[in-house]
Amino acid sequence: MDNSIWKFIKIERWRQLILYGIIGSFSAFLDFLVYTALISIGLFYIQANCISVLVGIGTSFLLNRHFNFKVKDAVLRRFVIFLVIGIAGLMLSNLILYSCIEWLDWDKLLSKLLSIVLVALFQFILNKYITFKPTANG
Repeated sequence: MDNSIWKFIKIERWRQLILYGIIGSFSAFLDFLVYTALISIGLFYIQANCISVLVGIGTSFLLNRHFNFKVKDAVLRRFVIFLVIGIAGLMLSNLILYSCIEWLDWDKLLSKLLSIVLVALFQFILNKYITFKPTANG
């Protein structure tokens, strides 16, 4: 087999993770902007995190469904699963924020960045194998 075909096969194997990373980076950037704006106007960091994460969840679902995993069936069921996974990620994010800010006395923005990275990996695994798992008919 030609070397370029092997390169394509290796890249294709990682395509979903790479695209999930790109979409996730955009959604995380939006999440971080909303979080930063909300804490800058004095909102408590946990409240700001809840709002900003929900914005990121909605954005990520729409982009991943359309561009990455390309599944169009059972939209409501998939969104509910995605939302449940997102809320699990939100709880993990709140735990990370609380731990870093209250126990370790870290900066709120640095703590948010750490939570984004850890939660993104957790959610990719769950969304790939649960939310966007292809069904028998589509």
